[in-house]
Amino acid sequence: MMAKSRYFYCLFLMNSLINIINFTPRELLDTRFDGAQSSILVAVVTGTLFIYLFTKVINKFPGKGLPEIFASALPRLLSSPLILIYAVLWYLAGALILLSFVDITLRFVSPDTHPTAVLLGFLAVVCLCSRIDSLSLLYGLEVTLGITLPLILYTTVKAVVNPNFSWDAVLQMMTYSLHRPDMNSIAAATFTFSGYINMAIFNRVFHGLKLKHVWILSLEGLLVLLVTFHVPIGYHGTVGVERHVYTWFTTADSISIEAFLVERMLYVFYFAYSTLALVSAVIQWHVGKELFLSQLPSTGGKPRSKLRQEVVILGIFAAGTLLLMRMDQYNLNMLGVFLLHIRWYGELLLILLLFWCYWMIRRRRA
Repeated sequence: MMAKSRYFYCLFLMNSLINIINFTPRELLDTRFDGAQSSILVAVVTGTLFIYLFTKVINKFPGKGLPEIFASALPRLLSSPLILIYAVLWYLAGALILLSFVDITLRFVSPDTHPTAVLLGFLAVVCLCSRIDSLSLLYGLEVTLGITLPLILYTTVKAVVNPNFSWDAVLQMMTYSLHRPDMNSIAAATFTFSGYINMAIFNRVFHGLKLKHVWILSLEGLLVLLVTFHVPIGYHGTVGVERHVYTWFTTADSISIEAFLVERMLYVFYFAYSTLALVSAVIQWHVGKELFLSQLPSTGGKPRSKLRQEVVILGIFAAGTLLLMRMDQYNLNMLGVFLLHIRWYGELLLILLLFWCYWMIRRRRA
C-alpha cells in the first residue's frame, strides 16, 4: 500500500505545532525588539520555497528514500558520510524534544519525580514505536493529530479571548515590526516549515505525491508563528516575557477553565503536547534509525538480524540521550540553537543534492 498525499500535510502540521514548545519561541522572543517579526515574514517565504523545491524534486524518485537516491547517483565515499551526518541530526532533533519535555514535566507537573525515571519512560515508548513501519506511523500520526489538534485550538482560543490578555502589549510589539530581519530568528522560524524533510525516508511509502495549494502551508505556518510569538507577550508583557523559559506552558498555567472537569488549562495543554512530542520524537528517531540501517550490512530479509541492528541503533540513541540529560539548561538551549542553524543549512544542502542526483541520473540515461 502507498500513503495518500494528506499524510504529507500531517508531517508538516506535526512539526509546525511542536514548534511552540521547542527553542523557536525563545529565539524569537529574545530578538522581539530587533527584527523578530520581519524575520517571521522572511521565514514564511523561505520555508514555502524550500517545501516547493523539495517536493518538486522528491517526486522524481517515487517510492525511494534518501539512501536509495544517494546510492543511485553519488559515490559511496560521499553518500555514506552525508547520510550518517543527517542521521545524527535527526537523532538529535528527537533527543532534544524528549529532554525538553522531561524538563517541562518536572517544572510544571511532577517536580518530585526523578528526571531519569521520566526520561526512561519516554525512551521506552519512543524506542518501541520507532520500530514500527513507516506507513503505520503515518496512520498513527493522523490519529494523534485528530486528538491533540482540537485541544491545542481550544487552548489558543481560550488564551486570546481571556480578559487577562493584553492587546496593548501586542500592538506595542507591532511597532517594532519594521526592524531588519535577524539571521538567528530566521533560522529558528523556518523550523516551523521543516516537517517536509521527513520525506527523506517516508517518501518510500509515497508514489506520486500531489502537493496542492501550497499557500495553505504558508498561511498555516504564518499563523502558528504569529500565535507563538504574540500570545505570550499578551500575557506577560513586552519585558516580562523574557523571564520565562517555557513561555507557552507558563501562559497555559495562568489560564483557568470555568465549568470544566479540569480547572487548570495547563493539564489539557500538557496532555496535548506530551502526546504530540512523543509522536514527533518517534518520527525523528524512525528516520534516523532508517538512515543508519542503510549503512549497515544487508540482513538478506532475515527479521532477527534486522531486529538486532535496530536494537543496537535505538540502544545507542537511548544511551546518548541519557548522557545529554547531564547538560544544564543553558547548554541544552545552546545545543538547540546550534541545531536550528545546522538544520536550516542542512535542508538547503539536501535540496541541492537531490537536484544534483536527478541531473546525474538523467545525464546517464541520455
